[in-house]
Amino acid sequence: MPSIMKTLGAVVAGLAAIASAAPAVPKFTANQMKIHQFMKRQNALAAAAGLSDPDILQFALTLELLEEAFYREGFAKFPASDFQALGLTTEQITDLQRIGKTEEEHVVLLQGALAQAGARPVQACQYNFGFTDAAGMLATAAVLENVGVSAYLGAAKLVADPNILTTAGSILTVEARHQTLARTIAKVVAVPQGFDTPLSPQQVFSLAAPFIASCPEGSNLILTAFPTLAMAEGQSAQAIQAGATIQLQSDAAANAAFCAFTTGGIPGGTAFTKFTAGEGCVVPQNLAGIVYVNLASAGPLNGQLTDDIILAGPMVMQVS
Repeated sequence: MPSIMKTLGAVVAGLAAIASAAPAVPKFTANQMKIHQFMKRQNALAAAAGLSDPDILQFALTLELLEEAFYREGFAKFPASDFQALGLTTEQITDLQRIGKTEEEHVVLLQGALAQAGARPVQACQYNFGFTDAAGMLATAAVLENVGVSAYLGAAKLVADPNILTTAGSILTVEARHQTLARTIAKVVAVPQGFDTPLSPQQVFSLAAPFIASCPEGSNLILTAFPTLAMAEGQSAQAIQAGATIQLQSDAAANAAFCAFTTGGIPGGTAFTKFTAGEGCVVPQNLAGIVYVNLASAGPLNGQLTDDIILAGPMVMQVS
């Protein structure tokens, strides 16, 4: 009876012979290996978020449909004279209308990309933007365009297909131009900081959800919004000073341990300060411009805010 060691030796020898007879596998170049590793990271991140490339395209289309409807409904409701009364020039009004046109072009492109991928594009929803005058529309536009930039920036790391990533990048740069124009027209600082802020798809959807009244069957995203977060009664999220104590209100406040202040240009992306429902939290020093505020269950020292520790938010805050 042959021994186990002899049998094992024969198997190993046989495998070696098969391997030597098999055609050689071509080796990746250094650049190919970099691309391969990049794709693995993208796929891992998207898988962790539970999102495929078509899911991310649907998310982008949902946002673009909202923005297109915002400008179309706004300009149908308020005549040019309302904007002129606010001090806007004819050229500025035309530029705002052009923003709406480019949002429509983004919608058409994303619909085509989804159809090409074999997915049925989401349809437009019914929206409630809540503006009652032209001034309110301009103020909302400044916020929406900031959110649009953060949406594309945050989704970029989740996209696996480099062609889709390039297309998203081409939309992102245009959204950034929208952002600057909308802020200038709204008479707030055009470039409030040196870095824009990436947000996760779930955070972006949470910011967009209050504007969505209802969606057609089959056009609801797989994302769900976080519980809402707002300043306590009597406080405003505009022109908050760094170092100030703020009071926040949310149904999830009782379980929160930290305020998370997310903005571009800081290590990890988020600064955390301790929070209690009774005392609120302190706005960290060295923050300026647009800041997204969440309530969180933890405050990681690496400054990375992830969806699994977010309890409520985000809320848009202007820090001066």
